[in-house]
Parts: sequence; C-alpha cells; structure tokens
Amino acid sequence: MKAILIGGLLGGIVMFFWGFVAHTILPLGEFGMHQASDGQQDAVLASLKENLQMGEGVYIVPMDMAAMENPEVAKSFGVRALANPYAFIVYQPQGRDMVNNMGGNLALEAGTNVLSALLVALLVSFATVSYGSRVLLVLGTGVFGWLANAVPMWNWYRFPSDFTLAALIEQGVGWLLAGLAIAWALRRFGR
Repeated sequence: MKAILIGGLLGGIVMFFWGFVAHTILPLGEFGMHQASDGQQDAVLASLKENLQMGEGVYIVPMDMAAMENPEVAKSFGVRALANPYAFIVYQPQGRDMVNNMGGNLALEAGTNVLSALLVALLVSFATVSYGSRVLLVLGTGVFGWLANAVPMWNWYRFPSDFTLAALIEQGVGWLLAGLAIAWALRRFGR
C-alpha cells in the first residue's frame, strides 16, 4: 500500500507540474482558443445575459431537440443549421474572476491529479510486468481518458481539432511522465 500511495502522490505532483508547463510555458492550453476584442466580448456577454434566461447550463446554438423525433422539423433545422454559425456555450449567469482568483481551481486541479494518479497506481500495481510496461500502462490510461472524453467532444460538439490534438499531447506527455514516477515508486517500495 505504501508503494501505491507514494506512486500516486508522485504521479499526481508530476501531472500538476506538467499541466503548469503545458499551459504557461508551452502553448498547449491555447490551441483552438481565441479572444474576442473587448467590444465583441461586451456585445456577446450582453446578448447572453438578455437571451439565456434559463440560467446556468450548456447551450448548443442552433439546436432543436424536436428535430431528433420529427423528420419535417429535422429538415428545416438542417437548413437553418447550415446557414448559421454554431456555438457550444457553457453559461453561468454569475461572474467569476479566473485570472486573479484561481487558488481554488489550482487546489482542485492538484487534488484531482493526485486522485487520478492514485487510481492509476492502484490499477498498475496489479500488473506483474516490467518497469517499462508499467510506464506504458500508465500512458495507456491517459490516452484512454483522452479517447473517452476529448474525442467525443470533438466529434459531437465540434471542439476544434487543434484543441483536441493539444489535449492528446498534454495528456500523453503528462501520463508518460507520471508513469515514470508511479512505476519507479511501485518498483522501489515493493509492489
């Protein structure tokens, strides 16, 4: 159990610091993201405030759920969808300062990195294979996570391809590095 705890802690720390490097030193966190001008942001925010009265949630524009069940509605929706832009909006009516007040986000990120690495360390500890194979198993869990989460967001919700590929690099490199730490701890502390 000691090997799993140390491996998970080390792997989580490695993932957290790799995330820092990927988002602040490398441009991986910026691929596919764009910043509108202040005037454009003000116009979009005013429109969201005025028009999304249902409150917090995920909005897809254009969308018509009745089109899934009614062929006539589907046909008219298809024409409308092809003639207009598309937006996937994560909307919260209350403001939030994520530039000057990110301590809570960082703490949550660190915590989820450690919990993820603990789970992976536990799973990999059952494999009676070489150090290198354990590293590859951890890398495989990272790629699995990317395939199970980022690719469906690209496929169904049209997340940008460069954003999705940057996520693969971030997850792949991160879990490879974490795998080195986890496999080392499992070998060093007898698992």
